[in-house]
Amino acid sequence: MRRRQFITLLASAATLPLAARAQQAAMPVIGFLHAGSPDENKKRVAAFLKGLAAAGFVEGQNVAIEYRWASGRDEDLPAMAADLVRRQVSVITTPGSTAAAVVAKAATTTIPVVFSSGTDPVALGLVDSLRRPGGNVTGITSLNAELAAKRLGLLRELVPKASRCFTLVKPTSELAAPFVRDLQGAAASLGIAVDVLNANNAGEIDAAFAGIPRTPGNVMVFGPEGFFYIHRARIAELALRGALPTIFDVRDYVDAGGLASYGSDYFELMELTGNYVARVLQGARPADLPVQQASKFEFVINRKTARALGIEISPTVLATADDVIE
Repeated sequence: MRRRQFITLLASAATLPLAARAQQAAMPVIGFLHAGSPDENKKRVAAFLKGLAAAGFVEGQNVAIEYRWASGRDEDLPAMAADLVRRQVSVITTPGSTAAAVVAKAATTTIPVVFSSGTDPVALGLVDSLRRPGGNVTGITSLNAELAAKRLGLLRELVPKASRCFTLVKPTSELAAPFVRDLQGAAASLGIAVDVLNANNAGEIDAAFAGIPRTPGNVMVFGPEGFFYIHRARIAELALRGALPTIFDVRDYVDAGGLASYGSDYFELMELTGNYVARVLQGARPADLPVQQASKFEFVINRKTARALGIEISPTVLATADDVIE
């Protein structure tokens, strides 16, 4: 009896280190939460994975990723975030999706959250300050919502006789208010009137464009909004069909046929976000990681669209462009 108990005790002692090693070897899981859809974000996800890999984390090898895509239905984000919390993922990240960042912060105070957002994360309530985020949230800000004045100025150079500016916003978006505020301030200094149009679905996008008169001097400025990004090809087409010179926040619209864009390099932002997620996986606390700001911006022009709109681009403006699509 004593011998049997002794053998059982040895067996139990032998299995404990194995169980401990198995637990230590468990692959960390990243919860990837986004308001968009996977197809349109393939290149951006690749940049995010590149940032992870640069820090030694490769999906499927030493880290797993649980993807949750709302595909334009922001109302689905809370349930998706709650699911990731229930699964006790190691970190939740929301690269390039401000709506997802707000939802993730509300969903947990314990699981680290790493965002990249197009607006001021302090004003949005994501962090206490850029230098000392506090809590369980940190990330990268592109400040794209605050670049409205710069976009309008560049569009004025492309269309010197611009006198009336239209903009399209999703009224429920956290990005709408700061963008409109900055655009109106910039337009007032240039003597340009601003008309704010609203759209919450694809049908309302078409209706908004249909209501814009074909009048010389009309232009349009877009700010960052994941919902519009999903419909970027349609928006570029509507702007061209309505003879409306338009500037966007990212070059993807220009690649789809839009006139011009000015904003941060989103591939850089995604890489930075991936790198920050890796630092959290390595043990860094979000409260100790200052929010990084975008450092690389690009001005892109679609020359084919400019010709179709009858716009003659001056050599000076062409010289300031980072890329010109022929």
